[in-house]
Amino acid sequence: MIELVSFSESLNKDWDLVVSKSKNGNFLHLVDYWTYHYDRFEDHSLIIYIKNKPVAVFPACKVDNTIVSHQGLTYSGLIYGNDLKVEMVEDIMSSIVSKYREEGINRILYKAIPYIFHKYPSQEDLYAIYKLGFKLYRRDVSTVIDFREDLPKTSSLRKRSVKKAIKSGVTIEESSDFEGYHLLLTEVLSKFKASPVHSVDELELLHSRFKEKIKLYVAKHDEKLVAGTIVYELGDVAHTQYLASSELGREVGALDMILMHLIEKVYSDRKYFSFGISTEDNGMFLNKGLISQKEGFGGRAVCHDFYELVLQDG
Repeated sequence: MIELVSFSESLNKDWDLVVSKSKNGNFLHLVDYWTYHYDRFEDHSLIIYIKNKPVAVFPACKVDNTIVSHQGLTYSGLIYGNDLKVEMVEDIMSSIVSKYREEGINRILYKAIPYIFHKYPSQEDLYAIYKLGFKLYRRDVSTVIDFREDLPKTSSLRKRSVKKAIKSGVTIEESSDFEGYHLLLTEVLSKFKASPVHSVDELELLHSRFKEKIKLYVAKHDEKLVAGTIVYELGDVAHTQYLASSELGREVGALDMILMHLIEKVYSDRKYFSFGISTEDNGMFLNKGLISQKEGFGGRAVCHDFYELVLQDG
């Protein structure tokens, strides 16, 4: 009854059909997004069919002898629609585990999709993997504003920072200057001996494919770009990627001004505003300064959970 088919380009339409009708997927899981860096990974993604109808997809890649769902995506467990109920999701996940075990895979790492990205309750998969023996091995903490509730008050520090930016003549605009923004981001991350996950060419490519979903907002001081962030519009969620500010930008409160602008003027009609995670080292290190800034706007914690199932030693 359940048929697991390895993903290939010939199945693009079936894949995107499932994602577009799913209750827990978004444009990150569409073929045009996650395959932009397809050559970096050994793909082991699956499309699940029932009676020749595609009903679910499982983005996955193989790293050494481990299946990860999917290393190129922040979150991407089993993606499916409202037609699949608990018992069927259990059967599907059991079939997936059996398939990878038969292939000699040592373990599976499952990156659960946080509930704020669900269009409708979608935690059948968490129950299924619990019964299969998956164990929580990592938990990152993200910061999220829930616009449906009365927001915690913005901190006086953040308010003063925004006032300082306004007084300093900082301006905010939506931009297409991904090259200038990427240069700023690279300079900021280099101080922490890190670099952006995406190259400027990749950012421009993704923006060209999803212009209505991926937006760049920047702050300028005397016409110079001093801060910026990319926003992914994920249905009811506006999610910031790569918060970056130059030294001058920090001095004048430019990034705080961008965030206040997005929260109060651009995305206040959404359910959630997501700032992203503030943890490192598999969730064991909390960047207190970073999360304090996000909490200062009224954001509170939502966890990103990662599960592991050991199939065999080795």
